[in-house]
Amino acid sequence: MKIALDANRYDDLLTGDESVADVVENADEVHLPFIVIGELRAGFAAGNRSVENERLLRRLLLKDGIEILFADEQTTHHYAAVYAQLRRQGTPIPTNDMWIAALALQHDLVLCTRDRHFDRLPQIPRA
Repeated sequence: MKIALDANRYDDLLTGDESVADVVENADEVHLPFIVIGELRAGFAAGNRSVENERLLRRLLLKDGIEILFADEQTTHHYAAVYAQLRRQGTPIPTNDMWIAALALQHDLVLCTRDRHFDRLPQIPRA
């Protein structure tokens, strides 16, 4: 299984959630969308443990099998489709999460998240 790790599940991983650790350990590939990394670093900047949090993130990013996932021109097509679907449904979600969804769709990833609003996008498998 190839997964994309959302910020809330990254936090769960750091706090010792064994279910997330199992998903990450058993995944064939683990991707952190650049949006997630931005969200994490924004939280670090607003907190009191920014140096420690950055060290932990960098340690994870240096592990084998962990990759940062960046958007490209093709991602914009998936983003537009997600946007249109949510608009038709009348069920908007945060913009950052639309980008995460677009990357998950583009790269055929299982999304590891606790955010319930991703339920509005049933085409994205979840872990």
